[in-house]
Amino acid sequence: MVQSRRRGGSYRCPRRAAGSALLLFLLAAVALLYVSPPPVSDHPVVASSRRRRSAHALLNSSGGGGMDESERREISRVPMNGSTGRDDLWGSKLASKFFGCSNSSSKFLDSNITTQTDRYLMIVTSGGLNQQRTGIIDAVVAARILNATLVVPKLDQASFWKDSSNFSEIFDADWFISSLSKDVKIVKELPQIGGKLRAPHRMRVPRKCTERCYLNRVLPALLKKHVIRLTKFDYRLANRLQTDLQKLRCRVNYHALRFTAPIQEMGEKLIQRMRERSKYFIALHLRFEPDMLAFSGCYYGGGEKERRELGAIRKRWKGLHPNPEKGRRQGRCPLTPEEVGLMLRALGYSKDVHIYVASGEIYGGARTLAPLKALFPNLHTKETISSKEELAPFSKYSSRMAALDFIVCDESDAFVANNNGNMAKILAGRRRYFGHKRTIRPNAKRLYPLFLSRGNMSWDAFSSKVRMFQIGFMGEPKELRPGRGEFHENPSTCICERTEGKAKSRNDQVLDGSSDRGKAMDEQAVPNYTFEEVGEFEDGDEDAPAEKGMVDLEMDDDALVRPEDPELEQILSD
Repeated sequence: MVQSRRRGGSYRCPRRAAGSALLLFLLAAVALLYVSPPPVSDHPVVASSRRRRSAHALLNSSGGGGMDESERREISRVPMNGSTGRDDLWGSKLASKFFGCSNSSSKFLDSNITTQTDRYLMIVTSGGLNQQRTGIIDAVVAARILNATLVVPKLDQASFWKDSSNFSEIFDADWFISSLSKDVKIVKELPQIGGKLRAPHRMRVPRKCTERCYLNRVLPALLKKHVIRLTKFDYRLANRLQTDLQKLRCRVNYHALRFTAPIQEMGEKLIQRMRERSKYFIALHLRFEPDMLAFSGCYYGGGEKERRELGAIRKRWKGLHPNPEKGRRQGRCPLTPEEVGLMLRALGYSKDVHIYVASGEIYGGARTLAPLKALFPNLHTKETISSKEELAPFSKYSSRMAALDFIVCDESDAFVANNNGNMAKILAGRRRYFGHKRTIRPNAKRLYPLFLSRGNMSWDAFSSKVRMFQIGFMGEPKELRPGRGEFHENPSTCICERTEGKAKSRNDQVLDGSSDRGKAMDEQAVPNYTFEEVGEFEDGDEDAPAEKGMVDLEMDDDALVRPEDPELEQILSD
């Protein structure tokens, strides 16, 4: 029977049919080779761009198809849900052990005793809202060092930001003056001295000028002229000062500088509307504006169109020769909106989390935001949760609009800073001071190669590495050593820890048993120098040997900014 079946025509494949099948197979193989695109360059940025374009489809993938395709989709697919219920996503378990402490010591004399009636300090700030804020804070301390009366600072109205607002239109001037009355005498306008209004003597101090620097450079002129006007006052005070002066910085920053009632009330409305949508929400300072990207020199896979558009902006600045790959490897490039979204999902935030986006004009608009919106559909801005009529009093003023974003970011349950500009630094410091609220800074240097290779690993492996790389970048207590970073970002002198029933500042913990010199610094009172005692100091005296032993661990304010590029500084400031 077996032999007869082999002879049956229904069980044999005719030679002609077999040949046809073989021919069709060969033709199909050739066709596939013909229509397949040539290999794309393995350049990491191009590869990253290619993955970004396919991200939306991968997010909604069901995992079907052939074995290889299914595996690839499974590797790249982001889980629909996260671990939003985890307490550590919205706050630190150690936060309750720390609190802000900025009261002055008994050695810090009242301003009625220290202020000299014939000394007036005037300040002109520069940059955007938050760069100006740092100038205002440091101006109060500078006035205290000089035992001078401070005239309410003048805000820069002619910079890149084109905002005509004065101090009292952004900040509550009356509260500012009254709350600091025991520390520094402050007046709204320069009064007459000796029956006449004196013209101020203009000068500028170097960046990061120490207490000794002010006494050497400014005080002699102040004693002669009686009224000094310091221009372009930003980053003009050293990172490290004696403890009482550092605590004064904190009192100004966290208690005396309040926004005006209209700004504060509108900001609270925005917070309330975010709370109505979700119990917890994230605030994201995206910093993906065209100017920011142009100066950073970073490339995001947008082809010739991106190079042309950002290159045209970049021509404003002479001597700017960016290296996109080097910038990204060093972590100097802002993450793309999609990369921010992937980081947050990898950390455990689920798709239904609501995000408030604080940003200016997004490069690429809705197209650029689409991948982030696919990861987190509940995206909001002040424009989407309020009416044009409500924003009308603020919309023509960049600083007032920035103030609204500042308020919402400050009160958010988690804040994500996509760069290390002034707003990010100040908010990081505020959130440390007021209970170490969750503050996330992307570890861009470590995340960049991870984003490039994420298509070659499972989601679990990717998210595990993201969480590992973000250790130390989540706003935890003691994340930064005392003295490390800019003081506005890490106000360690003003953060105390509850230990064995008593509070101790972080700086005190470092000083205990380490350096008598550090203790001596804290005990100094601000002296009242006379002209005879000061004499004619040389400009270089602030580098005297007594100061050289101090190690300045402060990172550069803006590593990318060059002194000859003042407009860049303004763009990057917020």
